[in-house]
Amino acid sequence: MIKMTCRAALSLIVLGACTPAPEGVSVHDPYEETNREAHEFNAAIGGMFGGDDDEVDDGPAIPVEITSKVVNFGDNVSLPGMVVNGILQGNIDNAFQNSARFVLNTTVGLLGFFDPATGLGLAEVETDFGETLSIWGVPEGAYLELPVLGPSTERALAGRIVDMIIGPLEFVGTKEQIEYATIGKIAGRVIKASEVGDTISGVLDDSADSYAALRLIYLQNRRFELGTTLAQDVADPYDDFYGAQ
Repeated sequence: MIKMTCRAALSLIVLGACTPAPEGVSVHDPYEETNREAHEFNAAIGGMFGGDDDEVDDGPAIPVEITSKVVNFGDNVSLPGMVVNGILQGNIDNAFQNSARFVLNTTVGLLGFFDPATGLGLAEVETDFGETLSIWGVPEGAYLELPVLGPSTERALAGRIVDMIIGPLEFVGTKEQIEYATIGKIAGRVIKASEVGDTISGVLDDSADSYAALRLIYLQNRRFELGTTLAQDVADPYDDFYGAQ
């Protein structure tokens, strides 16, 4: 309970800082100096850009048969939170579809390691509390680049924090179940990021300012996902590189 209260308080503090950008400004980045320091850190650890192929150990790669199951499991344990967000957004159809997908993949799909739901037309309707806040009219706030976690905004960060506490498993699951679910979510995100790391790395390496390039790609992609693309934005060719943040 104390942990949940602290998370909720932190999310409210971040949410309170989600101020609109000045009129006519499409990239609101008042923390650029700090963000660039985080960007350099992320580049150094290879967390956001993927590694240099020449520097990667030639050890055996993890078979896709294994990584795909980890991604499936991570996606499945995220579904209850998406159901809650669907309801909060007033989108009952999406909430029902994610509920049906969760039930089917958890039972027939053996806890979500397999994905029979997609074959039956029950695709995941991805959403998060950041999108819920957007629908509720909360401004995007300033751009952030977080150590390890990468690009975000004040609103998206608040959404991430809330997403950690609104999943039903937090209330009904055992300690072990919650730990396994958390590990699954993190592992799934890491694998997804690594799958597009080389492409992102190529784009940023060819840019004169990789920080500005990553910022633009993230903001355009996120705004497109939320249907809030600004007039100054151009359709982003790297859609879905990051998923919902």
